Amino acid sequence: MLSGIRIIEIEGLGPAPFSAMHLADLGADVIVVHRKGGPGLPILPDAPIIDRGKRSIELDLKDPDDVTTLKKLITTADGMVEGFRPGVMEKLGLGPEVCHAVNPKLVYGRMTGWGQTGPMSSMAGHDMNYIGLSGALWYASPPGQPPVAPPTLVGDIGGGAHYLTVGMLAGILHARSTGKGTVVDAAIVDGSAHMMNLLMALRQSGPQNSTRGASLLDGPHWSRSYVCADGGFVSVQCLEPQFYGTFIGLLGLSDDPDFATQFDPKSWPKATARLIELFATQPRDHWAELFADTDACAAPILSPDEAATHPLSQARGIWKGDDGPLQSAPAPRFDGHAVTPNHPPARGEHTQEILAMLDDEPDS
Repeated sequence: MLSGIRIIEIEGLGPAPFSAMHLADLGADVIVVHRKGGPGLPILPDAPIIDRGKRSIELDLKDPDDVTTLKKLITTADGMVEGFRPGVMEKLGLGPEVCHAVNPKLVYGRMTGWGQTGPMSSMAGHDMNYIGLSGALWYASPPGQPPVAPPTLVGDIGGGAHYLTVGMLAGILHARSTGKGTVVDAAIVDGSAHMMNLLMALRQSGPQNSTRGASLLDGPHWSRSYVCADGGFVSVQCLEPQFYGTFIGLLGLSDDPDFATQFDPKSWPKATARLIELFATQPRDHWAELFADTDACAAPILSPDEAATHPLSQARGIWKGDDGPLQSAPAPRFDGHAVTPNHPPARGEHTQEILAMLDDEPDS
């Protein structure tokens, strides 16, 4: 879908390379600039999944000749993404003003936790810090327990990488219609706060409020997970009355007065306690079988390895791992466009190919 679009990625950690992977999954020509002679990043393998579908060139951005090479590469690109703290690219002589001087149409994507401006822009941080400050971590656990969210998903990926991807695509559309590039300031604290607006809309009506464990989606017995007899877990979220009716019907609770008033917060604690006891009587797969092929809105909680073997994943090809590490398939999908991601490149694998390409480019 993005054939003909070229993105330059400056090697980094977390959401910026994930965004570049997403763009590569969608068909963009993504060239990742790896550090020349570097061993890679210590917490990642030499060819991480998030480099799949990209081409790799090794450059030393402190070497004037390699900086010249990067600038020539930028002249061929629609966008560039980087994930350093504010000011780092400027110190390398590769800030937005310099890059726009060589390519006025360039969309310059900047990925940070705290943003390019503001009193915390120069501070270090990680996923939990950003979503903690933005409000996105508040509802992540039952009351009385420290909030815990799935690592990286809410902040780095949801509030960070995906907002950078949207920003890059919006910027490219704008550049194509106006001839002018832009700078995308994608901050995880901004994006994760923006993701809260559906919950904020729910707060405008009904019992939803800011008290943990008392809001519409984190307080009821019908919107939480339960421990099963074998230590497995089941997720339940049957918000609509017709689905709630199916759920309690399958459990034989349709005529039980403790479950008669779905939206009455006063009934939630007792009904929750009842369900905690009930789910603890049988293993997870018993409940999964009971709820299978129904509209009860209840499902087992699977590990990634288990998810890969589930019939839904098998039918849709959601997870892949037959010829390499387990990884999820590209998303979203487009009718008539089957996508199989290419393997991640070795560091510098395409250096000579890209240099030869640049030699063939006409002088601007």
